[in-house]
Amino acid sequence: MAMGRIEAYEACLTTLRSTDLDRYLACLLMPEDKRGAIAALYAFNAELARVRDIVRDPLPGEIRLQWWRDLVEGQGAGDAMANPLAAGLIHAIEEHKLPRPALAAMTEARIFDLYDDPMESRRMFEGYAGETSSALIQLAALILAPDAAPSLADAAGHAGIAQLVAGTLLLMPLHRRRGQVYLPADILAATGLNGQALLKGESPAVVHAITAFIGYGRDHLATARAAAKGRLTTPVADAFLPLALIEPVFDRAEKLGAGCLSEAVVSAQWLRMWRLWRAHRRAAF
Repeated sequence: MAMGRIEAYEACLTTLRSTDLDRYLACLLMPEDKRGAIAALYAFNAELARVRDIVRDPLPGEIRLQWWRDLVEGQGAGDAMANPLAAGLIHAIEEHKLPRPALAAMTEARIFDLYDDPMESRRMFEGYAGETSSALIQLAALILAPDAAPSLADAAGHAGIAQLVAGTLLLMPLHRRRGQVYLPADILAATGLNGQALLKGESPAVVHAITAFIGYGRDHLATARAAAKGRLTTPVADAFLPLALIEPVFDRAEKLGAGCLSEAVVSAQWLRMWRLWRAHRRAAF
């Protein structure tokens, strides 16, 4: 049975609480009439991000991603409407005229997560960010304020790269256990490392590589702030709310150095909640 819009949105918000707590908390600060669609978008992103965690081999993961790609491209939507996340996403697409190609590209980009191939360069890293974290910010902006969103495309692009750097730092212990390396190979090479040397964590150069990676993220965060200056108003500023959490990740990662490979750099939940609330009140990130 097809699920109605309100019911599907509520289910997406409930799911988001367990799959991406920070974005769930950000949703609670957003306008009530936009919250459901944003929750559906964020829950979709979280579902794509966790595919590797719920499959044993890449092929089943690719099949799951293809199912989502078919859905956002308009294939088999009728049957999928019994799935709360799928129903919520379709309602959000139709209600807010979200660009289906951007959502399809998000599913395609996530194929990278299923394998242990290296992130070959900063250009490749930025392309991946553009189709995942940057696209998510831009799509959220389209829901919140479709007229204001186009002027923030450049800010969203750089913000997404900075957010992906922070996310990579947060996930380094998990990536190390899997044998994955998301740090761009050209940054590693500049410090005399390759992916395997980074994962071993024994070389003194690991600290230099992580420091350079953090600097790369800080540069994009500064560029994003400059691009957004004078353009962030309520409610579109809420599309950038999760960005309020990344600078503390950079700060803590700098202190930990090579410890990032084995120790989480996440702040306490109450502190993350406060930072989100402050960014919402200031319409800034």
